[in-house]
Amino acid sequence: MNQRLVLGTRGSALALAQSRLAAAALRPHFPGIEPETRIITTSGDRKHDLSLIRSTPSGAKGLFTKELEEALLSGTIDVAVHSCKDMPGEMPEELTIAAVLPRAATGDVLITRAPATLADLPRGAVIGTSSVRRARQILWKRPDLRIEEIRGNVQTRLRKLRESASLAGTVLAQAGLDRLGVRPETGVIESEHGRFYTSLLEILPAIGQGAIALQTRRADAPRFAPANHEPTWRAIRAERELMRLLAGDCNLPVGVASREEGTQLVLEAILFGAPGEPPRHAIARGETPEAVALDLFRHL
Repeated sequence: MNQRLVLGTRGSALALAQSRLAAAALRPHFPGIEPETRIITTSGDRKHDLSLIRSTPSGAKGLFTKELEEALLSGTIDVAVHSCKDMPGEMPEELTIAAVLPRAATGDVLITRAPATLADLPRGAVIGTSSVRRARQILWKRPDLRIEEIRGNVQTRLRKLRESASLAGTVLAQAGLDRLGVRPETGVIESEHGRFYTSLLEILPAIGQGAIALQTRRADAPRFAPANHEPTWRAIRAERELMRLLAGDCNLPVGVASREEGTQLVLEAILFGAPGEPPRHAIARGETPEAVALDLFRHL
């Protein structure tokens, strides 16, 4: 890497906020080198009309990571800063996740124009989301609701919620809101598009949700390892191993929550099959992340 440290990132406000967190985490381990940021536009950023709910998993794979990985392989950047939940289960052999930063809140937040929880929404209300995982869990709890696919960054989704006569609410990750300085735990958020109301959804998060992953060339990984947050990494190892066992990616209709209980890692998952089928639910615990993932996979 010589005397440079180039961080590749998508160009949204959230992605840039995450790259600043990555730069802050790396500075102590690279004295005398100021991290640079290079914005890279991914396929997912360009293809605004692509359906993430109706696409096949192979069609969604790598939408928000492929171009960043290509920049790593070409040497254009030294680190790709990813929302871990956007990363597919497989990556080029030459690349690896060298470190993850301390995990933020993993919850999903329902944002509505009027005060309401999921249980309060009127029959037939429309929720906007591009996540299969969120859609399936919401419809499992409230089969009378309808899902409308909407995409975009936080402000884009709030604008769509404000402008749409049909939408009752949308769903965003609490971690992303927190990193943008929006505090959903207050129950109210103010934005340039007006006032909205928030409530935490009781659904399981995405694999990797709330974590920032630093992906590097495999040969460079030891240089970035000191920035790794071990408790988060234990959880991510288990969650991504489950993804691998399920042969899935970030579009898989599975929710996974992990927590530490003493020396044990506890992993809980809900997995959806064909529409109309009840989901499968299981919990596993153990000392080794990969073993816990395997045990959970067998239960599912």
